[in-house]
Amino acid sequence: MTETVTMDMDTKNQQFDEDLEKIMSFLEESAYFNARDLLLEYNAVDIAEMLEDILEDLGVEKVVILFRMLPKDVSVDVFSYLPGDDQVAIVQAITDREISYIMKEMDFDDKIDVLEELPANIVDMILEKTPREERKLINEFLNYPEDSAGTLMTPEYISLQDTMTVAQALAYIKKEAMDSETVYTCYVKHGGRKLEGVVSLRALVIADGDMLVSDLMETDYVYLNVYDDQEEVAEAFKKYGFLAIPVVDNEHRLVGIITFDDIMDIIEEETTEDIERMGGVMGESDKEYLDMGVFKHARNRLPWLLFMTVTLMITGTLISQFEEVLSQVIILVAYLPLLMGTGGNTGTQAATLVIRGLSVDEIDMGDTLKIFWKEFRVSVVIGVILSVFNFLKITLIDHQSPMIGLTVAVAMVIVVMFAKLLGGMLPIAAKKIGVDPALMATPMISSITDMVSSVIFLLTASILLGITL
Repeated sequence: MTETVTMDMDTKNQQFDEDLEKIMSFLEESAYFNARDLLLEYNAVDIAEMLEDILEDLGVEKVVILFRMLPKDVSVDVFSYLPGDDQVAIVQAITDREISYIMKEMDFDDKIDVLEELPANIVDMILEKTPREERKLINEFLNYPEDSAGTLMTPEYISLQDTMTVAQALAYIKKEAMDSETVYTCYVKHGGRKLEGVVSLRALVIADGDMLVSDLMETDYVYLNVYDDQEEVAEAFKKYGFLAIPVVDNEHRLVGIITFDDIMDIIEEETTEDIERMGGVMGESDKEYLDMGVFKHARNRLPWLLFMTVTLMITGTLISQFEEVLSQVIILVAYLPLLMGTGGNTGTQAATLVIRGLSVDEIDMGDTLKIFWKEFRVSVVIGVILSVFNFLKITLIDHQSPMIGLTVAVAMVIVVMFAKLLGGMLPIAAKKIGVDPALMATPMISSITDMVSSVIFLLTASILLGITL
């Protein structure tokens, strides 16, 4: 079954690529109606993906021509799925009237996303042509802190009064459903805007018509504050699995809802940020890899590289202090990278697992001692196994003396134990002082373990081999 689905997806992807090439050929030949007809065989998401590729290969002029030929309702949907840079390019190439129509027809939360990307002069032009009440609401949403729940929510939801009967509530839902983001969950208020509870559409449908909404609503509900960080919002959706979560202000007044589709991009953004930080890439990654300039790439990568350069200089200085040890037993130099690499790898493994646990709330600050004890035991097992393996390899394959093998083996156990404990504890320490734990991953762990591993190895050699420093 899985293989069949995979084959079908491959076939669809191949057909998609072939049709995209045909559409581009039509556009190059100015056969715009043929291009439009083929494009309309796909849904809005796929059309947006095609337009993105067309814009990159043929330029914005061809895209605008094709975009204008789409049915108006389709063009609005397609526009909402385009990347921010492409939206800006199209907006700057179409007329004010066309911009106003798109903004008018878009869902409110998509409209806010677009306005946040557009140049200030275009935003001002759009707002000038927007009705006063809507303009006031848009400005309110645009003024919420960046990356907060307020910038993600939509005011398009079903709100009911607790004094309504079920029959009145269903009639109201039927009237307002087309302008709402979702109808599956309704939000119950008492008199003003204060959120009192939530009630599902299912509960309303199966209840008697003369029952009151207040008798059906749940008062134990999950909600978000308008100033909650988007990472907290993503965590709430992952934890509870809801399709929508209400957002309230500091007076617990309902101001909007966030739906699951709105948070998907945030989850991807937060995951990307963690991966990049774990790889030592700093700065904001608001653009795709190929769209980001060379100097911005360099600026994002340099800080950790400079940090690692400094730590490697320190490591070199420390190694030079053991010149006497290395000069008397020169073969030790061959095993120094082995110890340093093993330390970095084992430390990174521990850090990755702990960071992942922190990010999905499997681990909290109260688990510090448990993590320490767990990583200690893991390090003993791994350290002993690696030490035995290396001892046998050094003595039987490299034909070195047992004392050399023992030196590497003992140092290996100590290095692995240190690296595992460091990798497990550093993210916890970072979390405690308010630093992103992802910063404690590969670059810092590797740099510190390289430095410490070399010292441990050479100190062990000087003791076991009886060499005076």
